[in-house]
Amino acid sequence: MSDIPLGVLDLIPVPSGSTAADALRNSADLAQRAERLGYARYWFAEHHLNPGVVGTSPAVVLALTASATSTIRLGSGAVQLGHRTALSTVEEFGLLDALHPGRLDLGLGRSGGRPPGQPAAPPPTATPVVDGRSPNGLLIPPRFSSEHLLGSPRVALQRKLLQQPGAESQDYGEQIDDILALLEGTYRSPEGVEAHVVPGEGADVEVWILGSSGGLSAEVAGARGLRFTANYHVSPATVLEAVEGYRAFFQPSEFLDKPYVSVSADVVVAENDATARELATGYGPWVRSIRTAEGAIEFPTPEEARAHPWTDGDRALVQDRLDTQFVGSPARVAGRLEQLQEATGADELLITTITHDHADRVRSYELLAEEWRRRGHSSQSS
Repeated sequence: MSDIPLGVLDLIPVPSGSTAADALRNSADLAQRAERLGYARYWFAEHHLNPGVVGTSPAVVLALTASATSTIRLGSGAVQLGHRTALSTVEEFGLLDALHPGRLDLGLGRSGGRPPGQPAAPPPTATPVVDGRSPNGLLIPPRFSSEHLLGSPRVALQRKLLQQPGAESQDYGEQIDDILALLEGTYRSPEGVEAHVVPGEGADVEVWILGSSGGLSAEVAGARGLRFTANYHVSPATVLEAVEGYRAFFQPSEFLDKPYVSVSADVVVAENDATARELATGYGPWVRSIRTAEGAIEFPTPEEARAHPWTDGDRALVQDRLDTQFVGSPARVAGRLEQLQEATGADELLITTITHDHADRVRSYELLAEEWRRRGHSSQSS
């Protein structure tokens, strides 16, 4: 195995005791360091009403980060299209591309729960999973049910605040088609009226679809011949379904002649396993805050995390994520990433790392990059 680039997915976490401004400065610093370390991409997630993460607008933080870096590809992981229009998305990334041409990845995702009529679970994967393991031993935990989130008053409030009154989200596939047409300069309304976005039309951006299952997102990405990112760090139970669904739907396009997949993973690396486990202590309470729909808390110190009064229900909420976080020495984590790549056939891996102290987070990415190079992997993407 060779030439498997690593990228960075940044949620812009706010450590306890710090501020949003601190988090933004930390992310700018990490992006500069990731560029020097040879990471292929640096993406920002989009989240709302979460006091512990401040990635509310990928385009805004991309503009800030593009001015602080020069060569690393920058992107969204992902723009949430459930409350946006195709035009606003293309206009924002067109503005960015005008000043930073050829460096942008437009990662697109759905939001706001399942679309009407969409099944609760994707079709089963063709890859056998025996006793929670793929054929090469990758852990595939039981499926996590998010039904309680779909009925959460907080989730409903977020949807209300993000959308204009009475607005309905556009069909996802149609929205992707509109974005591609606006970028290519081929958009026509049903009445035959042309629309040309300046800047935006002809922008040299790479379009990706992000998804957590083998359902609609995988189908849209595959059928349109786009790049696809499967989220092992969000939904480890369905990562094999996601990549297999995408490949099954794939049709060659002007963008790709064969499927191209990135897979994400949560990672904490330190000089030894014990230190890494200590740095990762805050991950459990942090994930719990997200999965209860309370909103991501500020990332706790290990001491604050150990003081959390765990219940059996709490542990059930986060166990799949704890079990599939890659924590340890550089050799241990790199080995698990190679296992993830082998199981999914990923062309790239996307790394998200959160620790309380910024220096520990930077060091984790440094150690991983050094070990990845030592194993002969390239930092260049296709």
